[in-house]
Amino acid sequence: MAWLADADGRVVGEGRGGGANLHSAGELATEKALYEVMHAALGDHDTMPSAVCVGMAGMDRPDDEAIVRGILRRLGCRGQVVAVNDAHIALVAGAGDEPGVVVIAGTGSIAYGIGPAHTAARAGGWGEVYGDEGSAFWVGARALAAVVRAADRRGPATALSTLVLRHADTDRIDGLVRQVHTRPDRRQMIAAMAGLVAKADAEGDAVAGEILRAAATELLIAARSVIEQLGMRGERFHVVLSGGLFKMAPVLASMLAALVAEIAPKASVGVLTDEPALGAVRLALKASRGQLRLPVYAGAPPGRS
Repeated sequence: MAWLADADGRVVGEGRGGGANLHSAGELATEKALYEVMHAALGDHDTMPSAVCVGMAGMDRPDDEAIVRGILRRLGCRGQVVAVNDAHIALVAGAGDEPGVVVIAGTGSIAYGIGPAHTAARAGGWGEVYGDEGSAFWVGARALAAVVRAADRRGPATALSTLVLRHADTDRIDGLVRQVHTRPDRRQMIAAMAGLVAKADAEGDAVAGEILRAAATELLIAARSVIEQLGMRGERFHVVLSGGLFKMAPVLASMLAALVAEIAPKASVGVLTDEPALGAVRLALKASRGQLRLPVYAGAPPGRS
């Protein structure tokens, strides 16, 4: 998504398209995705904005930031360019200039925070191979595991069996396995199954409930790491919950809020109601006014030595 805003922060254009991830899609695909959403947002406007902010996964490394800046230059951006992690813009959208922590649970997961001293910290966000614990993909994968365990009689019966097989348009486990392995959108298909876990939990399924409780615990572990890195356990700050999983499974937000209260009782927890793009607009406006000061990591950030 791309938003075009005027000097007062009013949104005057919008573009929607596929996601852009430099690491998984590569530079050319990222350039194409950015061109499409920016072109749609600009519409009939014939001038480029004075400042552009891009929030994208993996923007914690100077080399990646330089690549994104190069892409935007090729697309005609001659003003200031700000490239930050996508979690950063979600946090700014939900907490503004205040200290806070954002927990993102979409297809992937990450926790990111900015403390009172304007230092940053993060945990997670490494991708499905290394974790993405508590994400929609992680929840969906555990739903699949529960279904095959029930079929093998290695695990308890669960309402997920019927729901997952129906979702895959099959009535057999081998058909499910074939679907999962052959679908080109396998990751998205599995992530969508998180909604089935929420449905089964609402109907009282014990297996589904345990999966969601485990997801809440994993997200807390990431949030706690960030909170402790920033020394904020006793402080007042915002915890912003963002990502599709909180929409698919609203009960997860309540679970996580209760867990956060145990480690940071003064924190306020809420689901992000605005688009994360609002955070990018706010950062771009600050950059255009010469007021932007990006946080630095409290220690060496992950991936840097």
